[in-house]
Amino acid sequence: MASTSDFRPGMIIVYNNELCKIVSYQHSKMGRAGAVVRTKLKNLLTGKVLDNTFRSGEKVEEARVEAHIMQYLYSDDDNYYFMDPETFEQIPISTDIMGDDVNYIRENDEIKVLMYQERPIVIELPASVELEVTYTEPGERGDSAKTNVKKPATLETGLEIPVPLFINVGDVIKIDTREGSYLERVKK
Repeated sequence: MASTSDFRPGMIIVYNNELCKIVSYQHSKMGRAGAVVRTKLKNLLTGKVLDNTFRSGEKVEEARVEAHIMQYLYSDDDNYYFMDPETFEQIPISTDIMGDDVNYIRENDEIKVLMYQERPIVIELPASVELEVTYTEPGERGDSAKTNVKKPATLETGLEIPVPLFINVGDVIKIDTREGSYLERVKK
């Protein structure tokens, strides 16, 4: 059991018999009333974010989650298959758990998979990934003088994002996985 004083962003707790990740928390005390901890919890199964207030010192069950580095192998209609590089055991992860994160991984990429009671519950992407541009319209000559002008680009995973005009097919770019936005062009 963990106390509200142990709360930290990213901590996974069992709340209402469901796994929830603490997105943010704030300790507050108002006048004579007891102190409370206001939290934003993200349900790991449904993806819903809810606000909840705990009394200071209240006990909650902390989920025992294990992180495993696994290699992404391939996918079919229902699942994405990952392999543990130490034991060579393959596990399927459903498309529901993967969500939009599939737009940032390629075959053979190593990804952190969080497991709860021997079942995968969520994957953790790095803050940024490098992907190759497979299609984009060529930029017009002289357009480089304009600022903040963007054009759509399709990446090797199928993700389409806005990029600056100087990006061409074959360029490798760094993408922020939290916002799905262009960061910079990677030098070869």
